[in-house]
Amino acid sequence: MDSGKVSGIATGFDAPLAVQDWPLDPHVSWGDHGAEPALPEIAQQMKDLLHGFGRDVIRPVGQQLDRLTAEEVIAPGSPFWSTWAAYRDLGINIEALGGLAPEDVAITTSVLFEELGWADAGFAISVGAGLQPFWMAAKFGNAYLLEKYKDVMIGCWGITEPDHGSDQLDVGGHASARDGKYGKPNLSARITDGKVVLNGQKSAWVSNGTVAGLSIVYCMVQTGGEPNPKEGVCLLVPLDLPGVSRGKPLEKLGQRALPQGEIFFDNVEVDIDHLLAGPEEYNRAVYAILTDANALMGSIFTGTARAAYEIGYDYAHERRQGRQPIIRHQDVQRRLFHMARQVELARAMARRAVIYNSQVPVPALQASIMAKITGTRAAFDVASDAIQMLGGNGVTNAYPIEKIFRDARSSMIEDGCNEMLAIKGGALLSDPARVLD
Repeated sequence: MDSGKVSGIATGFDAPLAVQDWPLDPHVSWGDHGAEPALPEIAQQMKDLLHGFGRDVIRPVGQQLDRLTAEEVIAPGSPFWSTWAAYRDLGINIEALGGLAPEDVAITTSVLFEELGWADAGFAISVGAGLQPFWMAAKFGNAYLLEKYKDVMIGCWGITEPDHGSDQLDVGGHASARDGKYGKPNLSARITDGKVVLNGQKSAWVSNGTVAGLSIVYCMVQTGGEPNPKEGVCLLVPLDLPGVSRGKPLEKLGQRALPQGEIFFDNVEVDIDHLLAGPEEYNRAVYAILTDANALMGSIFTGTARAAYEIGYDYAHERRQGRQPIIRHQDVQRRLFHMARQVELARAMARRAVIYNSQVPVPALQASIMAKITGTRAAFDVASDAIQMLGGNGVTNAYPIEKIFRDARSSMIEDGCNEMLAIKGGALLSDPARVLD
């Protein structure tokens, strides 16, 4: 019998064994990517490379950085710097990803960031934010800026402001109060002959803000009238320019391997050739970066959820209560099943969004938002369930699950809080042609 046919009917897949050749009590053990079909060869190679690097380098360093103060994390001699340098030496950069076959870029990128999130969520976001200036320069087709700053190791994304957090990500006002006023922007730009002049600040939540050499900055344009959040600029800003200063690194609950902090701009002059998008293109520029960032957050926190699941899975096989391994208790089996289900759901949504958005003329932000909310919620819920499974051990720092739980908590706020993003995603699902004013 042909493997792909039953009684002459094509099944649509290759069945290694006919049903009558299965074990009488089938029990399939799957790998760390669960029910996912085989990956493209390059994606599998990258996955193997990142998994080993994540296990042997990133994860132990992330645990070490988690016990340091924010100042110590970025101090000279901190393993943060050597780990970033070692990651860069792997050669996984914009140029390498751009050299892949188009059909392989999306899934490979998703796989890479899942592995980074599995190793350490904070460091994974540092890598993601570190790529943003170069990623967006490439998307805008600006070869000049890519070449000019190719030796900069770490970048950042300067968009969030002290008084305008999620507002900065909602240029279209989908989540705004109907009669709300934006208020004064915390950072504004003035365009002059040959220069863009920046004055103000970005908030303490800028990922890599205290360590980056280059920022992709999003801010409003200074005018004489009422501030208009739809009019802004997107540009690359070298952070060694006169007038740039940094705040103190932020002390926070989790993701302590991710340095975050304020950036201040005092009459900072940037050459006009660093402008990626002017006022007319601003909404499109925000849409572009949020689409990519949210999708990758989905992949990162799929990895984090997977890491939490693995801890619970291993513990359930090792821990004995009721005179037997707890994996034999029905409620533990039920809990593990739902943990695994959430990891599978998060991965499926993350992969689907990234691949879909790579194949359509204009990406769907709502798909990326779904991936981000699904992945981050899964990471938090699976980590919480893993703590419950470990009992008292789960809340001690003798086990890594309490760190994963703290790392996951921030994810539902960063890159747009999940509540605001859901409102925005719902608005984007609507059909304007069917909505009457």
